[in-house]
Amino acid sequence: MKLLLDTHALLYAISDPDRLSPAAQEAIRNPKVARWVSAVSLWEIAVKIQSGKLDLPVTSAFYLEHIRKLRANMLHVDSRHSFEVFRLPMLHQDPFDRLLIAQARVEEMTLVTRDESIGRYSVLTLW
Repeated sequence: MKLLLDTHALLYAISDPDRLSPAAQEAIRNPKVARWVSAVSLWEIAVKIQSGKLDLPVTSAFYLEHIRKLRANMLHVDSRHSFEVFRLPMLHQDPFDRLLIAQARVEEMTLVTRDESIGRYSVLTLW
């Protein structure tokens, strides 16, 4: 199994793992499960910090250290992901989530998310 952490799942894993569901906690802790964090999530965090919606450090070292502690890989955005967004019906308005959904579909990953509206897409989710 390959997990792609939604932005809130990443933030919970970093700061308050008990806010993750038991199934998400177990999967993220399982050393046999590959964990991925998207550059999209880092972009979303930066936007929310700059708009005053999040009060978190603005240094890349902070996030890189936590991603390392999670033993997660970085998933970069490429054209396949962007083109997949064209194929998504407009069921969800959040551009960050839409790109995460596209990445999960293209890379055949399970998206760790509590956002029930994402389940309306053809993508595997875990919460």
